[in-house]
Amino acid sequence: MASNAICTISMSEPTQFILPDFFISRASAQWLCSEAHLVEPETAKYTMILRPGYLASACYPDADAFRLKVCTDFLGWSFKMDDWLKIDRLDVNDAWGVRDCCMSAFRDPVNFQTEQYSGKVCKSFFSRFKEGGGPGRTERLIHGMDLWFISAAKEMDNRAKGHVHNVDSYIELRRDSSGCMACFAFIEFSCQIDLPNEVVSHPVIMALEQAANDTVSWSNDILSYNREQSHRSTHNLVAVLMVDQGLDLQGAIDYCDRLCNVSLQRFKDNRAIIPSWGEEVDKQVAIYVQGLQDWIAGSLQWSFESARYFGKDRHIVKRDRIVKLLPK
Repeated sequence: MASNAICTISMSEPTQFILPDFFISRASAQWLCSEAHLVEPETAKYTMILRPGYLASACYPDADAFRLKVCTDFLGWSFKMDDWLKIDRLDVNDAWGVRDCCMSAFRDPVNFQTEQYSGKVCKSFFSRFKEGGGPGRTERLIHGMDLWFISAAKEMDNRAKGHVHNVDSYIELRRDSSGCMACFAFIEFSCQIDLPNEVVSHPVIMALEQAANDTVSWSNDILSYNREQSHRSTHNLVAVLMVDQGLDLQGAIDYCDRLCNVSLQRFKDNRAIIPSWGEEVDKQVAIYVQGLQDWIAGSLQWSFESARYFGKDRHIVKRDRIVKLLPK
């Protein structure tokens, strides 16, 4: 997690410093290891190497300790599920089975009983999500998670059949497989707001969410390409562009970069025309839109602070911007 330290430029020697808050990350790591029955080397991977606490603090900077812990637990679980569905399993029936279990846990976390770790973890963090949650953001989280599970199953089926999307069909699926819509529901949770339906269904708000989703997704495709090509995964915009548009690797990377810039401009343009719903609702909308911006910036920052994509060379890659391809 990021430190709360205050840096002061002074000619004199410092007299004090503030310790970083290690405890939410540590507590979340203990929770994930216990609930998901993780053992080494997975324990270190999903708690220390991937640093879900850092991602949560970067994307939900205004969350209090309780809500930051829930956000961290959710992100740690999502890392595990993402790898399980996209790398560790090949049978699409497995993906649909996990979806059925987890969605049952989301819809009735109190009464639904399961021995599957995926469902038990869902029950744990979602029960806490609902404690202070309004009906709107709760339903948006459930819907976003269902979109993610369905897209993961479709991706697994495509991978098994060797199918590669064209650009348009890939972008449509990627908006669901990113998991961003579920993550955006945690913006409301972390900031203790619950947007009215007339706000979340407004074309400008939907356009802002899509622009943020696209920026996060396409920049992630660039950053994760090396890892994914080593697993021969084609669920990546870079890989899709190389096949569909006949581009070489650098050409596809540059194309993705242009798409990211276009989506950022869409975000800026729509932010300038947000309508008004009255003073109180407008305050919530401003908080939510800032949260979308925090997700764009926070996810990029985390990509170079965790070891998920670039390992021990992440700071060198951030400085030099040169990525050496891993063997397949």
